[in-house]
Amino acid sequence: MTRNKGFKNCSIPCRRFGRTEIQMPVLSLGGMRFQQSWKDLDPKEINQKQQDILKKTIHQAAQEGLHHIETARHYGTSELQIGWALEQIDDPKRILQTKIPPNNDSSIFEQELELSLSKLGTKKVDLLAIHGINLPEHLDMAIRPNGCLEIVRRWQKEGLVGHIGFSTHAKTDLIIKTIETGFFDYVNLHWYFIRQENEQALKAAKENDMGVFIISPTDKGGHLHTPSSKLLELCSPLHPIEFNDLFCLSDKRIHTLSVGASKPEDLEIHLHAISKLDNKQTLIDTIQKRLIDASYKSLGESWLTTWNIGLPSWDQTPGEINIPTLLWLNNLLEAWDMESFAKDRYGLLGRGGHWFPGSNADCLDCEVSEDDLKKVLINSPWSSEIPFVLRKLKDRLGGERRDRLWGV
Repeated sequence: MTRNKGFKNCSIPCRRFGRTEIQMPVLSLGGMRFQQSWKDLDPKEINQKQQDILKKTIHQAAQEGLHHIETARHYGTSELQIGWALEQIDDPKRILQTKIPPNNDSSIFEQELELSLSKLGTKKVDLLAIHGINLPEHLDMAIRPNGCLEIVRRWQKEGLVGHIGFSTHAKTDLIIKTIETGFFDYVNLHWYFIRQENEQALKAAKENDMGVFIISPTDKGGHLHTPSSKLLELCSPLHPIEFNDLFCLSDKRIHTLSVGASKPEDLEIHLHAISKLDNKQTLIDTIQKRLIDASYKSLGESWLTTWNIGLPSWDQTPGEINIPTLLWLNNLLEAWDMESFAKDRYGLLGRGGHWFPGSNADCLDCEVSEDDLKKVLINSPWSSEIPFVLRKLKDRLGGERRDRLWGV
């Protein structure tokens, strides 16, 4: 591990970003939260006050050593606004990444790529990810002859693209399959304290010497920006954001975490976490034990060790109810009172598409009966209890739905 020097408050460590050989700061500035709109706007519609906040955030990040900026074609006005700001902020260490979704028509993919670089106001991006290899057909669109990857390779040869990666919300087996193609230099994926099922994907990425970028550890890692009182107490003396940052960075296979800042002040708590890296293990171990003990106290050993056995996938369940995800949300609620996150995720089910598949439990006892569910829960040791858990979630979290945004 190397360290950048000369920044105001703390020195941001860097890690080798796999075979790219980039010295990557362990904190990256994600571009999802500080854009004005999730839709492309006419440049005249960009509010100057909003643009000033974005510019100050990027400038502050660069001053603190967050030289990696990550955005995407479909993050609304993000690319346009970042492009304007970068013209005015000198950062010789800048690492710029954007992401383009795969397309069945590679010419459309190339048009999107051209638009991205135009909006960013740059002739080259250091990192380009195929955005959202979430289904087998997305992988096929990328790697087949005359597919999206051939476009990117041509741009790479022309010096317009540096290293090539992919972002994903897929099941672990598809992530591993994509990694093992050998076509990609890095991966953007989900992995944090509350969601560790991509462990084997991390292992595959290390074996293939790939860079690993963790997507949205603060927001998708549990709405840690608005933690429950119980979670705050359990994570003391750290804030839950600090604990999660340190937990992720304690794994050397992980090279950088996305910091989704909407204003300069949002960087501070992550910088506090970095200042504790040298003493992280004692803090992590103590808090992790406290969190696990609380979950066993609330849910019981029998449930916690067997709840996910024999569950059907959402596409094999009546009403496409995503039982594994719903039971996971139930565990977060019962163990650590993570209602804000659970409510958000519950409301997204049914509208998340391939980014967050399946439906919530609102259709239970309406279109879907308990008997219907029990037929597909035959291999679960909790087949009798699960309908009750789903009803409880429906009563507590149901009734509100929200549209999907990119990068859910």
